[in-house]
Amino acid sequence: MILRFTMDCPLPKLDFDVITLGHGSGGVLTHRLLDKLIFEALHNPILDQEHDGAFFNLPGDLAFSTDSFVVHPVFFPGGNIGELAVNGTVNDLAMCGAIPRYLSLGLILEEGLPVAELWEILQAIKHACAEAHVQIVTGDTKVVDKGKGDKIFINTTGIGTVHPKARIGSEHICVGDQILVSGPLAAHGMAILSVREGLAFESSIVSDTRSVNHLVISLLDAFGDRIKFLRDPTRGGVATVLNEISQRSNHGIRLQEKDLPVSAEVEGACELMGLDPLYVANEGIFIAVVDKDIAESALNLIQSDPKGAGAACIGEVVSTHPGQVVIKSLIGGSRVVHMLPGEQLPRIC
Repeated sequence: MILRFTMDCPLPKLDFDVITLGHGSGGVLTHRLLDKLIFEALHNPILDQEHDGAFFNLPGDLAFSTDSFVVHPVFFPGGNIGELAVNGTVNDLAMCGAIPRYLSLGLILEEGLPVAELWEILQAIKHACAEAHVQIVTGDTKVVDKGKGDKIFINTTGIGTVHPKARIGSEHICVGDQILVSGPLAAHGMAILSVREGLAFESSIVSDTRSVNHLVISLLDAFGDRIKFLRDPTRGGVATVLNEISQRSNHGIRLQEKDLPVSAEVEGACELMGLDPLYVANEGIFIAVVDKDIAESALNLIQSDPKGAGAACIGEVVSTHPGQVVIKSLIGGSRVVHMLPGEQLPRIC
């Protein structure tokens, strides 16, 4: 069963039940859609001004990120495309060592989308923004013909202020640095796969979609530039991110298979589908490359937060095999972990 978002606010009384092309015309129907649904769900002092843009002041260095979300299905175990869109951009800013502040929201709605589903997605967006302490301050809504979308596509663009202690970059990575992951692998991709048309199987797996910015801020507050590198392993999974790190730093990475945090449900599902958890997408965890002297303390800090309870140290940066990721198996052998060569799980974010 798909876990649907529990709405704080009931659907407003409207004179339309589905999205029509008229809702994208810019006329009366567009204004009803904006006023009765979008502004009603997401209102805040900046958005309520209803300008074509947003006015705000941010001090210091800024980080800027954008992402588009085309997940299918739009409702999945543990979440929906709305919170996924907020969390994805919030986490991208956090991986820059930034404190997310404001987001824009672009909605492309397919003709025929039930208004009740749109309202549920908007409520999930509202809840995710509150959880991450960010605001939607501007946006855009378009409607496309039935059959030319997939219910809803979302773009979120975010801006934030760089943490004063952040020095995030692959150029800072050194031999001996430890590789931490903030939670169990592959939950999101396998949750999507569990409800994908034609691929459904009995499963209790739910997506790990969530914002991790507060956890990252705590790490930077405590350890500053000894947090060398951050990245969220979404498309391509952990294997692809570690290959990027290895190639950019020109160091090798050695992993221990026994230390990879993978739930029994995810591991079983991956075995059933012939998938490697290292390549499956995640939406609520991050990889941190940290100085070996603070690795244990950093891991303890992550594990002390409910969003990092399943964190683990999975490997280290080494001088051998530069540019490659090698994993030591449970039986003692070693193999090279290559970057994802093609498409494994389509439409997961």
